[in-house]
Amino acid sequence: MALSNNLTAIVNFIALLCSIPIIASGLWLASKPDNECVHLFRWPVVVLGFSILVISLMGFVGAYWYKEGLLALYLCCMAILITLLLVLLIFAFVVTRPDGSYGVPGRGSKEYRIDGFSNWLRNHVTNDGNWFKIRNCLIDTNFCAKLNTQFVAAPDFFLAHISPLQSGCCKPPAACGYQYVNPTMWINPTNPAADPDCTLWSSDQSQLCYNCNSCKAGLLGNLRNEWRKANIILIVTVIVLIFVYVIACSAFRNAQTEDLFRKYKQGWA
Repeated sequence: MALSNNLTAIVNFIALLCSIPIIASGLWLASKPDNECVHLFRWPVVVLGFSILVISLMGFVGAYWYKEGLLALYLCCMAILITLLLVLLIFAFVVTRPDGSYGVPGRGSKEYRIDGFSNWLRNHVTNDGNWFKIRNCLIDTNFCAKLNTQFVAAPDFFLAHISPLQSGCCKPPAACGYQYVNPTMWINPTNPAADPDCTLWSSDQSQLCYNCNSCKAGLLGNLRNEWRKANIILIVTVIVLIFVYVIACSAFRNAQTEDLFRKYKQGWA
């Protein structure tokens, strides 16, 4: 029985270690300016990571001192948490699969169309009820002003790989034909009818293109890229967690069998 308990304790310790990259991924997502403004996506991964950490500690204690009640509760809770993590991963993959980006000749960065993203993201992030608060939050983060310190000459800016959020919110769409002054100041459009966002652009630093559909699309592009990066870590982690959970179940079952056999031998004696 000691061997089974030790094995269960080891796999619980591995599960505990798995919570670290989950928590780190969640904190990384929460630290991004766009996720700071879109509260819907800010903490789910962190909460799941800490929950796995607590449950793994409970399982480790239960295995080390062989508390059957704790072990059974650990196995039940861990099954629920792994299921929730799988649901979150599948959901994130589905809603971030559509890519609204398109290339612009002569530019290093892509631009984004809001209708190229999933309906769920559009309805829950960029609807009129949420966008006013999100837009004001984005303005307060002042991420556009950083471009003015990074780029001066037009060729450098045109070839730069800026973020989707900066591409959509800090400059007008390329189709409008605005003349470059600096990354956040553009004048004299040659084709103002090319896109509805052309007339919404303003060189006022508190306005820029925050009212544009391209800004909404840029936000969705940022969220998509960040969640895709986090998903790589989460997929590897959940595979390890499933493997660990199967071993833990097997070890728990073996420990119970050994305990029953020991009691049977004592009763026979």
